[in-house]
Amino acid sequence: MSILAQHKYPLSSRHHVRTCHSPFLPTRVYCAATTTTTATTNTTTTEPRSGPDRLVIERPILNDSTLASTWSHRAWVASGCTTVLISLAKATTGAAESHMWLEPILAGVVGYILADLGSGVYHWGIDNYGNASTPLFGSQIEAFQGHHKWPWTITRRQFANNLHALARAVTFTVLPLDLVFNDPVFHGFVAVCSGCIMFSQQFHAWAHTTKSRLPPLVAALQDAGLLVSRSQHAAHHRPPYDNNYCIVSGVWNEHLDKQKAFEALEMVLFFKLGVRPRSWSDPNSDWIEETQTPSQITAH
Repeated sequence: MSILAQHKYPLSSRHHVRTCHSPFLPTRVYCAATTTTTATTNTTTTEPRSGPDRLVIERPILNDSTLASTWSHRAWVASGCTTVLISLAKATTGAAESHMWLEPILAGVVGYILADLGSGVYHWGIDNYGNASTPLFGSQIEAFQGHHKWPWTITRRQFANNLHALARAVTFTVLPLDLVFNDPVFHGFVAVCSGCIMFSQQFHAWAHTTKSRLPPLVAALQDAGLLVSRSQHAAHHRPPYDNNYCIVSGVWNEHLDKQKAFEALEMVLFFKLGVRPRSWSDPNSDWIEETQTPSQITAH
C-alpha cells in the first residue's frame, strides 16, 4: 500500500512548492515556502517558513484495490509454500528412513524460536531505517510506516497480497537448499523457520484482528502463546513505539526489551555510521493509531 505524506503549513500570500526527499522518512514530503511580491520593484523574495517538520499521512481509501491479491501475488505464495513443503517432506522422509525423529523435531523447534527473533530484527530495521527509495525494501518500509498510523488496514489486505514479498524471498532462499541438501535435521530447521517467517505477516494481521473474528484455532494458539496475540502486539502501537517488534510468537519480546537489545544496536549504528533511528524522534500525532470509523467497520 502506497502511503503519501506531506508537510502541511498554514500558507499565506503566494507559494512555490517543490518536492524534496527526507533521508530518513519513508514518504514523499513537500517543502512549502512563502513568496512575497514587491509591487514597486516587480521582484520576488522567498522566505522559507520555520518550525518543526510534521509528517501527515493521508487516510487510506476504503476498499483500496492495492490491498487485493493479484495472480502474481498468488503465484509467489504458491511458490514459497511449495519450497517449504519440499523441505518439510525431505525432513520427514529422511527421519523415517533413518528412524531418527527427535533431532529433526528439535531442529524445527529451534527454527520456530529463531524465526520469532528474526521477525523482530527485521521489523525493527524496517521501522527505524531506510525510506521508500531504499533498494529491495523500500515498498515494505513505506507500507510499515503507514501501518503505524492505520494498523487496521492490514486486516483488509488479502492473504496473498500480505505474504507475497516474504514468499518471494523464501522461494529464492529455500529452493537452492532443497536442491542441494538432504539432511533431515537441516530440513527440519529450514522448513519450520522459513515457514514461520513467510507466514509472519499473517500472524501479524491476526494480531490486529478482533478475537471474535479469528478462527477458533488461531485464537487458541494466541492464548497459548504460540502465536503473537493482539494484547501483546498492541504494546508496539503505543508510545514510545520502540518495543515488542517480534511478530511470530512474541516469545523474544520481553527479553529483548528488558535487555535493551535494540537500543544497543541503535547506538552502535549511530556511532559507527552516524545514522539515527526513527525511534529516537519524539512521536507526533501522525504515529498514533487511529481506529476505524463505524462506517468503515460496517463496510469491512
